[in-house]
This record gives sequence, C-alpha cells and structure tokens, in this order.
Amino acid sequence: MSEKMNRSIFGLAYVIILWLCTTYSFLTFQVLFIVIGIISMYEIHRLRKNKSKLIPITFVLTPFIIIQMFNLNNNLNETYNPSIILFMFLLVWSFDSFAYIFGINFGKNKIMPSISPKKSWEGFCGGFVCTVILAQIFKDYLNISDVNIILTSILVPFTASIGDFIISYYKRVAKVKDSGKLIPGHGGILDRMDAFLITIPVFYILINLR
Repeated sequence: MSEKMNRSIFGLAYVIILWLCTTYSFLTFQVLFIVIGIISMYEIHRLRKNKSKLIPITFVLTPFIIIQMFNLNNNLNETYNPSIILFMFLLVWSFDSFAYIFGINFGKNKIMPSISPKKSWEGFCGGFVCTVILAQIFKDYLNISDVNIILTSILVPFTASIGDFIISYYKRVAKVKDSGKLIPGHGGILDRMDAFLITIPVFYILINLR
C-alpha cells in the first residue's frame, strides 16, 4: 500500500471515529476525549524526555479538561446536542485541509521555517478564506449564533496554527518528525490534535460569553 493511500485510509478512519463517537452520545464523546487526552499526555511526556515537563503537560492537559465542561444539552428538552463540537471539527479540519492544498500549490513565503518548514503564508491565507466561507455555508444547519459563527471562523485559523507550531517546536527539540506512531501515515495523536489544543479553550470562552 502506498504512503498516500495509507495516509488517506487512516486519516478517514480517524475522522469517522471522532465524528461517530461525538454524535452518538454524551458518554461516547466523553470517553473518546478521555482516551485521546491520555494518549496525548503520554506522547508529550515522551517528547519531553529528560527535559522540563510542567508547561508542556499543562498545555496539552488543559483543553482535554475544558472539553469535558462543554454544555452539549439542548436547553429546551435536555437532549444531547453536539453541534458546537462538530462545528469546531469542521472549522479545524477545513482550515488544515485547505491550508495544505494552497500551501502545496502556491506556498512560497514560509511562516516559521525553523519550526515548521512546510507552513506558508499562502497556505494560511487560503485556509483562512475557505474556513470563513464554509462556516457561512453550514451555519443554517447548526444551533449556533451568527456572532459565534463569525468569531470562531475568524479565530480558528490562528488558534489551529499556533497549536500546530507549539507541538512542532516540541518535536523539533526532541529531534523527531512525529509525536508517535499510532496512526499510520499521520504519526501520533498529538500530530492530529495539535490544532485543537488552543482552539478548544477559545471555543469554550466564546460560546460562554454573554
């Protein structure tokens, strides 16, 4: 099996697992992120072997605590409503995908080549624009206010990129390409969750603003 095919199959499996566990019930959502959090903690602990761990571990642990605090019940009938989490998935995955596409095809000006040499300003801008557009397309299918949709779609490209750069920095210091080997063709869980590490706290703050 080619590397590209391997990456596509396991990437799709990862997305399906996250989507199904999040939509099925609040319990499966909680268990999913507890498991992902534990694996992420293990990976950051390995990346920081023989180095200071307090700040990196706190950075990784905090969003997995916060995501358990999201109120995912419909206020009218107390039914499970994961729309805010699904919307977050949609924004992050859209930004990552389109940033990659634009970066591969048009990327010339690197953002921080010493930390993440493949990330370009062209990729960021392309991902940013597409994320904002997709948020507007899907807004009618989500139980989220227009203000939160606009704010989160604008902020996610920044939060996702910063989270990516921070984990890339830790990998660079550890002199490894990936945080682990759990997902063939992708690396470890942190390699897939890095964009969520700052996005989750920012989402939580925004949706709780009154």
